[in-house]
Amino acid sequence: MVTVYSATWCAFCHAAKEYFDKLSVKYEDRDIEDNPAYAHEAVEKSGQMGIPVIDIDGTIIIGFDRPRIDQALKEKNLVPGN
Repeated sequence: MVTVYSATWCAFCHAAKEYFDKLSVKYEDRDIEDNPAYAHEAVEKSGQMGIPVIDIDGTIIIGFDRPRIDQALKEKNLVPGN
C-alpha cells in the first residue's frame, strides 16, 4: 500500500502523485490540511514536519525522491506489469 501525506499547495506533493498516476500505482492521498491527524501521522512516521511524506508499504520517503520511490516500489512489487 502506498500513502502520500500532502497538501494542496505543495508542488512536490503534486509531482509525487502525478508520478504514481503515470506508473498506474494506486495510492491513498492524506491531505494534512483537511485532517490534522494525518499531519500527526506524517510527523510520527518521518520524524520531521516536511511534506510530502510517502509511505510505501512501510518504507518512509521524505520528499519527491524518484530513485528511492522507484527502489521501494520495486522491492515491494508494487509496480504494475512487473
